[in-house]
Amino acid sequence: MIQFAHKEILWFLLAAGLMIVGYMLYWRHRKRSMVKLGDNGLLEELMPDASRWAMHWKFMLLFTGTVLLIIATSGPRIGSRLQEMEHKGREIIVALDVSNSMLAEDIKPSRLERSKQMINRMVDRMSNDKIGLIVFAGDAYTQIPITDDYPSVKMFLSGAGPDMVSKQGTAIGSAIHLAVRSFSSEEKGRVAGESVPSQAIVVITDGENHEDDAVREASRAAEQGIKIFTVGLGDPNGVPIPLSPGSSATRRDRNGNVVVSKLNEKLLIEVATEGRGAYIPGDRINSLIDDLDKLERVELKSRVFAEFAERFQYFAGFALLFLVLEFFLRSRKHRLLLRLNLFKTDE
Repeated sequence: MIQFAHKEILWFLLAAGLMIVGYMLYWRHRKRSMVKLGDNGLLEELMPDASRWAMHWKFMLLFTGTVLLIIATSGPRIGSRLQEMEHKGREIIVALDVSNSMLAEDIKPSRLERSKQMINRMVDRMSNDKIGLIVFAGDAYTQIPITDDYPSVKMFLSGAGPDMVSKQGTAIGSAIHLAVRSFSSEEKGRVAGESVPSQAIVVITDGENHEDDAVREASRAAEQGIKIFTVGLGDPNGVPIPLSPGSSATRRDRNGNVVVSKLNEKLLIEVATEGRGAYIPGDRINSLIDDLDKLERVELKSRVFAEFAERFQYFAGFALLFLVLEFFLRSRKHRLLLRLNLFKTDE
């Protein structure tokens, strides 16, 4: 597959295309001017050395050389093969709560939007690390597998919302269980608490767990050397839940009562304690980033096009050849060639 190191230079090919238009306009003007001077046959006898085809060839050589020179400058190259690159980093999976309760606006602009801002800040601080994204409500789903493609993580994150999960609720335990199975490598032989692991799960939620035993799943993750960090968002006293983002209407239960969502810090602290991590309030994102920076960095593998075969020299070589030929090619007939008449017959 051909790639270009400087794609923006290829825009100059449009300017090269204008050379054809300019030459055609010049040749049209030249023909009109010649007609005004006199009969075409008479003019050819007055200018026996003039060569119309030589001018055409000079332009074609100049045009071709210019195009090849532009392509050479853009740095054409061919990716020779995919290669596994090793570097030291960490693996972090973010489990983001996208249940309806995360639409509450006790944190501006909302709990969900603030969560996205936090994750974006985490990604901006990463270097050589891998990150994955899981969304959960009543069920947990992998939004993007663990990767070092940070732009893709941000792209998928921007579209996360309650409509992604059909079953409502807050299944924190399911999210942790799925995250544990989503890591790209396993740390074998590690005793929980023996040293700082290189893998961590960050659960961002309001803590209103209605589905499973999140504490038990956190304990199982810790047994495998995976730390659990929980980030709590919301008001412990509770606030109404909007029907949709930015809506003034609030959700109501079957009896017509306003549904109130409260931050459950107690559960999140228990999950973080069992997961040998830490509970982080939503307004202390820097503390979370600092804790993640303390994680051990281990060898990670990534598959990338690591080797490229440069091909600019071929385009540059032919461009130079055509430009040199154009320079030495005369616009008039060569006198030595005029003397050479291969089709001359004896009278």
